[in-house]
Amino acid sequence: MANTSPARIWTMRLAFPGLALLIMFFHLLPLDTAPRFWAPPDFLLLLAMAWSLRRPDFVPALSIALVMLLADLLFLRPPGLLALLTVLGCGLLKARAAPHRESTFASEWLTVALVLTGIATLNRLVLVLFGVEQAPISLTVIQIVMTILAYPLAVWVSQTILGVRKLSPAEAETLVSRR
Repeated sequence: MANTSPARIWTMRLAFPGLALLIMFFHLLPLDTAPRFWAPPDFLLLLAMAWSLRRPDFVPALSIALVMLLADLLFLRPPGLLALLTVLGCGLLKARAAPHRESTFASEWLTVALVLTGIATLNRLVLVLFGVEQAPISLTVIQIVMTILAYPLAVWVSQTILGVRKLSPAEAETLVSRR
């Protein structure tokens, strides 16, 4: 698979919002109505980050922004804040995708962990600045830790089930020449 066809790129560009809608659907299902003392990983954020690092051409910034804005609205979060931070974080990861092509998975995981921590920290700081009521910091920390720990699962699912692998040098060259 030295060259990715435009049809494959567009199929995956449509698959990203489809998968995001599926994740949002399962997140909104009222399976447990009792309050929890832990927070599950943010699989939507993981999907966007894994795909941004591995195949930046599959997740344009506009697609990430619209998906995350819809998530903000459906999950009753302040509209646009996490969407903006996610677009910025994924943009940073996309810019670093080329150096990570030959790097180990551990360095990729560390980079994602730092970006996730930065997004969570900035999100909390902005919400505090504007006096928005938010979950206890312990829940936020638990969610970030769970999200970081779930990154290998997101990569595994993306790679083995969905076929989202790192760009080969030939694909990267083709992608750069198309721009």
